[in-house]
Amino acid sequence: MTVEMQSQSLLNRVLAEIRTRRDEFEAKRHVPRDMVEQLKQLGVYRAHTPRCFGGDALSPSEFLKLIESISEADGSTGWVASFGSAALYLAALPRETLAQVYVNGPDVAFAGGLFPVQPAEKIKGGWRVNGLWKFASGCMGADILGVGIGAGEGGKPLTAVLRPEDVDIVENWEVIGMRGTGSHDLRVKDAFVSDEWTFVRGGVPSIEEPIYQYPSIAYAAQVLAVVNLGIARAALDEVSQMAGGRSSITGAPKMAERAYVRISLAKAEASLRSARSFFYEATDSAWESILKGDGVSDDQTSILRLAATQAAREGARAVQSAYLLAGTAAIYDGHPLQRHLRDAMVVTQHAFLNESMYDGAGSVFLGVSPMRGYI
Repeated sequence: MTVEMQSQSLLNRVLAEIRTRRDEFEAKRHVPRDMVEQLKQLGVYRAHTPRCFGGDALSPSEFLKLIESISEADGSTGWVASFGSAALYLAALPRETLAQVYVNGPDVAFAGGLFPVQPAEKIKGGWRVNGLWKFASGCMGADILGVGIGAGEGGKPLTAVLRPEDVDIVENWEVIGMRGTGSHDLRVKDAFVSDEWTFVRGGVPSIEEPIYQYPSIAYAAQVLAVVNLGIARAALDEVSQMAGGRSSITGAPKMAERAYVRISLAKAEASLRSARSFFYEATDSAWESILKGDGVSDDQTSILRLAATQAAREGARAVQSAYLLAGTAAIYDGHPLQRHLRDAMVVTQHAFLNESMYDGAGSVFLGVSPMRGYI
């Protein structure tokens, strides 16, 4: 068996287990550490680890397609896995600190609750950190955690990196969708963090590798948006399977025999596939520009953000279409479309993917300064 076949076999096995356990993750409201370990086996957390520390040096598209596949099995697990991309943020740590981060290997799971930023007290050699931070997705299975402690260069969040034993997780993730992400609050009390263990999110990396030239904030939006591409694929496949089933209890024709179902499904497929193509086209264009030595322009960065927003929203629309076509079957607890609908709508609420991103893209198209932090 070739290495590629072995990798695909491992991926298939892990995806099958995720499908089997996704109800468990939703009930627990987090992806358990043993599943995070399996994500590590897939290479999720070494995908963008520096090559000098054992990373796999995946391209952005390779990583995004991996997250898309995991999200098709379960949106929450895909969301947690997406933070394997955090290695781009961590690359702004001093090289000596990165050597300590990866001292036991390249598979390091990071979770961050950066907002609301809590100003820390500057003391000799570092910072005294206190505060409460929200939305720390994946914190229950993280090896290291980050919290926002002030403004760094360009107003970007200065982030303190802590060990799990220095952080209290406040389990309050009571939400309608993405329940399995465990996006709880983080509480820190009187923790000392040395300067060497702080970095500016989106700051200049200390490692010179192509992936660290990729726009980190745009990528942060992409890794979340791609979750909805996976969820939408699962939803449309679900309704397609339903369409060939038994006739309605009212005596109406099978779903596949109804013109409106065929038309709606075809439109949803066209819209989803178009958004997906735009998404990966923008990704590959930016990556090729980096590999040629041209870097990524502001226009390209804006297109990445626009493509991410469009993917998230078209994914959600595809899920809504599937739900509407499914009829009363989809209203029952435990039906897959229930979870797909709730999860997909949560993705669209993220600050990196909300309606204002279209304003930012439009501003760039028209030569107007976009909102702060967009580029």
